[in-house]
Amino acid sequence: MDADEMRAWRGYIVGSALLEYRLNRELQEEHGITLADYEILARLSEQEGMRMRMTQLAADVASSKSRVSHQVARLESAQLVRRELCPSDGRGIFAVLTDSGFELLRAAAPTHLRGVREHLIDRLTEEQRAALMVIFEDLAVRLGPPP
Repeated sequence: MDADEMRAWRGYIVGSALLEYRLNRELQEEHGITLADYEILARLSEQEGMRMRMTQLAADVASSKSRVSHQVARLESAQLVRRELCPSDGRGIFAVLTDSGFELLRAAAPTHLRGVREHLIDRLTEEQRAALMVIFEDLAVRLGPPP
């Protein structure tokens, strides 16, 4: 890599780590959940019936099935999510957002959205936001979900 390419790469590595750390810390301090937990609750809340197959949930949050399974188990023990067998196929498992999980999500959403705006979105020009969207949508398509 030349100097500009290395600067871009390292800027991404450090900047994304700091952003994730800050958003995670804000959610933990104010609501007692991690950024990864928030993402699971948010993804479930966007689905019809607030439920989603575990395999699809893992793909949507760009995580392994095993990691999401452990994460859902923690959320389940906190009564924020429950698991249900898929009625149409006995092998499939749904993660389902509980009323408690939805209430926590509603309480945490303003904190998360404020952080995303303050630390990233409001600091970008319209052109920078458009470039960020194109870059990371393209990257997600090319790399695909984790195995």
